[in-house]
Amino acid sequence: MKSLLQFLATSITALLMAQSGAAAQGTQALDAAIAATKPHDLSVWTMFVNADIVVKIVMIGLLLASIATWTILMAKTIELKRARARVLSAIGRLSEARGLAEARLALGGGDRLTQALLAEATREMKLSSDILAAPGVKERIAGCFSEIERAEALSIKRGTGLLASVGSTAPFIGLFGTVWGIMNSFIGISKAQTTNLAVVAPGIAEALLATAIGLFAAIPAVLIYNHLARQATSYLELVSNLAGELLRIVSRDLDRTRHAATKIHAAE
Repeated sequence: MKSLLQFLATSITALLMAQSGAAAQGTQALDAAIAATKPHDLSVWTMFVNADIVVKIVMIGLLLASIATWTILMAKTIELKRARARVLSAIGRLSEARGLAEARLALGGGDRLTQALLAEATREMKLSSDILAAPGVKERIAGCFSEIERAEALSIKRGTGLLASVGSTAPFIGLFGTVWGIMNSFIGISKAQTTNLAVVAPGIAEALLATAIGLFAAIPAVLIYNHLARQATSYLELVSNLAGELLRIVSRDLDRTRHAATKIHAAE
C-alpha cells in the first residue's frame, strides 16, 4: 500500500510539472509569435506610420505648427529689416529739414508710414491755419502721431500671436497624443495577455514621439516669439524717433508763425 501511494504521488507531481512546462512553453510561444508580428524598427518614420490615427493627427498638427513658426520667423525678419532701413533713411533725410515743406521735399514719395505722419501733420496745420499762433496745435499733432504709432505696432506684430499660442499649447497637445498612445498600448497588452517588452515597447515609443514633437514645436516658438518681440520693440522706438523728428519740424514752423505774428502785431 505504501509503495502504491508513493507511486501515485510521484505520478501526480510529474503530471503537474509537465503541465506547468507545457503552459510556460505555450506562453513563451505566444509571446514570440506576438513579438514576431511587431515591427522591431523603431525609427521615427516607422513609429509614425504604426501610430494610432489620433496620434498621427496630433503629430501632423504639431509639425504644421512648427513649419508655421519658422515661416513667421523668416517673413518677420525680412519685414523688420526693410522697415528699419526705411525709418532710418527717413530720419536721416529729415535731420536737415527746416520745415514741413522741406521735409516733404526731402522724403519725396516716401513709404506708407512717413507719408501717413506727414499727411496728419499737414492736415492739422491746415485745419488750424487760423489759430497757428495759439497753443494746442502741437499737442493735437502729437496725438495724431500716437495713433499712427499704435497702428504701426499692431501691424508689425501681426502673426506673432500664433507663436505665443504654439509655444504655450504644443507641449500639452503632444502630451495628449502620448496619453492616447499609451492608453492604446495598455489596451493592446490586455488583449494580448502578455507583458513582453518587445510587444510593449513599440506602442509606448510611438506615444512618446508625440511629446517629443510637441517640445520640438514649442521650444523654438517661444524663443522666436521673444526674439521678434525684442526686434519689434527696437523698431517701434525708431518709429517714435521719426515721429519726434517730424514733431520738432512742426514746432519750428509754429514758432516761425508765432514770431511773424508778433512782428506784425508790434508793427501795428
